[in-house]
Amino acid sequence: MVCSMTGFGRSEVTEGQRKYIVELKSVNNRYLDINIKMPKKFNAFESAIRSELKGYMKRGKVDVFISYEDYSESETRVKYNKALASEYYAYLKEMAEDFGLDNDIRISSLSKFPEVFTMEEEELDEDEVWNGLKKAINEAGKQFLDSRIREGEFLSKDLTEKLDVMKENVEYISERSPEIIKEYKTKLREKIQDLLEDKQVDENRLAMEVTLYADKVCVDEEITRLRSHIEATRDALIQGDDKEGIGRKLDFLAQEMNREANTILSKSTDLKISDRGIALKTDIEKVREQIQNIE
Repeated sequence: MVCSMTGFGRSEVTEGQRKYIVELKSVNNRYLDINIKMPKKFNAFESAIRSELKGYMKRGKVDVFISYEDYSESETRVKYNKALASEYYAYLKEMAEDFGLDNDIRISSLSKFPEVFTMEEEELDEDEVWNGLKKAINEAGKQFLDSRIREGEFLSKDLTEKLDVMKENVEYISERSPEIIKEYKTKLREKIQDLLEDKQVDENRLAMEVTLYADKVCVDEEITRLRSHIEATRDALIQGDDKEGIGRKLDFLAQEMNREANTILSKSTDLKISDRGIALKTDIEKVREQIQNIE
């Protein structure tokens, strides 16, 4: 199972008088980066929320949006501060006596003083709230993972097709390489004969020159490593996801393939091999871009 790092999931769960909405969005990132936006009253659940989410993702920049609605009448209550009201009343009475004024204190005016009445939220039943929130998180997480798997299947198919084309170019270079040695030997012999006219060509010297040239342009090791890297990439795509994800492994293999293609190009003196080497590098770059999307 190959997973993309791009995903989306959303759930809406109603439990009794409470409604929980969880939305997950993600883009590429080297590591797992979870950013949560939620009501302050849920801050105590942050660690548990992160723990639940990690069951659905290993890498990526994930934005989590949590909203909550409570339709119960007991969500808030009025609190009366009797001690503070008494203190206000005592000072007002004292003020009236000090200045010889009528005491016209009324309940309606006294109630308007700061902190006499306050609105206070009822304490959450944490177990009940967490059960509802956890259900919403897991439903959104499943949608999120499913979307990543679907996108991963498209990526895997596209990468496999590109690997097939890369393999064809590698095989062409492998078949073409011995031919350029033969062509070089033929051309060198013709040049020597033209220079020496009717004199005999020194076969030993000719063989030495051809051997030196062959060592210089030989790409057998690069071909062998490219074949190995292509097959390792293909196997990783077939076997799919593991505990840490396969994205990092695929990225490493793509870097190694690019290194081998660069070496082939640096050694090449043949136009046909150079053309295939450039095509190979182009496909490797495309593969590397796609791999950045894989978890």
